[in-house]
Parts: sequence; C-alpha cells; structure tokens
Amino acid sequence: MSHLEQSFSVKFEYKIFFTSSLFDTGNPIFSDFFKGRPSESVRKIFFVVDQGVADTHPDLLKDIKAYFTAHQDVQLIEHVLIVPGGEASKNDPILFEQIVEAVNTYGIDRHSYIVAIGGGAVLDLVGYAAAVSHRGIKHIRIPTTVLSQNDSGIGVKNGINYKGKKNFLGTFAPPASVFNDDEFLTTLTDRDYRSGISEAIKVALIKDPEFFYWIEKHTQQLAQRDTDTMNYLIKHCAQLHLNHIGGDDPFETGSARPLDFGHWSAHKLEQLSNFEVLHGEAVAMGIALDSAYSFLKGMLTEEKLLKILNVLAALSFNISDPIIQINDQQSPILLGLSEFQEHLGGLLTITLLTDIGTGKEVHEMDHELLIKASAYVTAFTQHYTSQNTIKH
Repeated sequence: MSHLEQSFSVKFEYKIFFTSSLFDTGNPIFSDFFKGRPSESVRKIFFVVDQGVADTHPDLLKDIKAYFTAHQDVQLIEHVLIVPGGEASKNDPILFEQIVEAVNTYGIDRHSYIVAIGGGAVLDLVGYAAAVSHRGIKHIRIPTTVLSQNDSGIGVKNGINYKGKKNFLGTFAPPASVFNDDEFLTTLTDRDYRSGISEAIKVALIKDPEFFYWIEKHTQQLAQRDTDTMNYLIKHCAQLHLNHIGGDDPFETGSARPLDFGHWSAHKLEQLSNFEVLHGEAVAMGIALDSAYSFLKGMLTEEKLLKILNVLAALSFNISDPIIQINDQQSPILLGLSEFQEHLGGLLTITLLTDIGTGKEVHEMDHELLIKASAYVTAFTQHYTSQNTIKH
C-alpha cells in the first residue's frame, strides 16, 4: 500500500479603503490601487451596479466614465450592467448568467477586474459570478449600505440562493479590494441605514464588550445619522470582522460560526417574509431572541439582557415581529434550526451569550424555552412601547 500526499498554503491579502467621493477625478485612491498592481497584460474593468444605487445616484455612470478617462490605468468596458438590488438579485439565475455572458462577450480574463457597486446581495451575486468565471476573476467590491460596508462586503463569502435556500450556491473567494465610500450612505432610507447597525451590535456582543457599550452610549447619534459616529462604527466593525476572518477557520470548514449569532432565525425569517424584512432587521430580531434564550437558560444575567434589548429598541428595531414569534412547537420559525444545522454540515452549533462580549457554543436548543424567550421579547416590546408613549 502506498500513497502520495500534498500540502500547501495560499496567502490571501486585500485592503479595505475608506474614502468619500470615490469617483471624483481628483481622488486618486482607486487609480493608485491599480498602479500598485502593475501588469504587462491589458487589464479590463467591468462594472455591475445595483439598480437602487443607479437611481439614487444618477450621475454615477457618468462619473465612472469620466474617472477612467482621466485615470487610464485599466481599460473600462463602456457597458455597465444594471441589476436589481436586494435579495431578488440572488434569487434570479438569469442575472448570474448575464454576468458570465459579459465576461465572455468582453473578453474579461484573469488579469481583469469585475467591480460590484451595491448592497450586500448584489456583492454576493457578482462575487460568485467572478469567482467561478475562468476559475476566478479579480473582484472589487464597492459596498453602498451600512450592512455591506461593515460586514458582508468586507468578508470572503459569495453566493446566490438556490432551491429556495439562502446561499445554497457559493464560494469562499476574497475580493481584490474593498472601497467604502461614505457618500453612498447619504441616500439610504432611514430603514436601510438603521438595518446595518444590527451586525455591529452582533459582533460587539460576541467579541468586544467596550464596542457594545460605545454603541449603547451613541444610540441617539446613530439614530440621527451623525456621519462621524457612523464612520467610526463601520470601521471598527469591519476591523472586528477582518480579525475573525484572519483566524483559524476563515473558510468555515468546521461547524463553529460565531459571526452567525442571531442568524439561525434571521435566515428563516427573511424567507418567511418573502425577503420583505431586511437582513439587518431580521438579525436584530434574532439577536433579541437568542439573548432572551441565553438569559432563560441561566447563561446571561437579566440586567445584561435588558441592556441589549434597550439598545435594539432605542434604534427602532421591531424585535417582536409576528413572523419571528414562537407560540408553539409548530411555529414556522423553528424550521430555521434544522435548516441551519443542514447548512453547517450536520452538527447544530449555535452561539449564545454568557456575557456582553462573550459567546458560547451550544449544540441543541430547547423548543419550549424558545417559546418562553419569544414571549419575553414580546412582553419587553409592549412595555417599552407603552413607557415611551407615555414620555411623548
């Protein structure tokens, strides 16, 4: 008996840039990126843009063309593909095929770049298409929402939904770079703006207690859309995510996924709402449910739980939406546990809280206790609403 064996490692490196007015011809940050990655081959650059971003930034396509007229480090493909934003972009296989067709039509090779400008769903779609075309075309992300700038847009995951399941098809493929432009945030609705804050709360709760208390202290500034406060939140949250990705399991080969705290119910909630509930809103609900469960399980003090729920409520998250309420063993949201287990490869691993800033993995969830946790969150919301109604 004999065998051959091979072992090798691959170094991944990419930078997250923070700027304003990325496509202002006087801003060299984008051009400097290409100058720092010289190539003897003709490098092309193809843009895919979120429809919502194109609508709210009507000069964007003109600005992109003007930028690459002034900075000719790469060859701009004149055609820009506009795709629907939101989860719909990950549900329609035709959009994936359109990106692959563009790769073929315009001769975009492995020396070239595909750029996605949009929210997290569009970034996921384009990243997946780039990763599987020619076994990997360089992908640049330009996130345009709070959620994608502080979380999904700076990670290594790409994917689309398939057979009714979230991210059923996907890849781990780090971007060539990420450019966060805070000007894109100015046109977000209050709902979209607030939604992304939930992922910062999530990562603070499992990794950084001081960051959580900073968020607690600055809920009013965040609610009022103070630019400096939000820029700090995004950059710090992004750093925490990058620290995690640079750990022992960046491609999630194991079952431990602490960054999915609050997500088992959130993913199911999105599906049950036909994706009318935004991802960040669903995550806020999932955080509330799992935090209440952690308290009822005897892992977290009620004082800490109430701090968490009060922060979520102060940011106007509806944490007791009827869809996430668990009233009995037949409540649809409970199906999220088995689907989450399948997504993890067979072993259910849920992160709960033992303290603010400290998570603990468990491998089972008591359905009766989840019913009580759901009731606790509902009762809290009713009390919070009545108290604040009296104040106003």
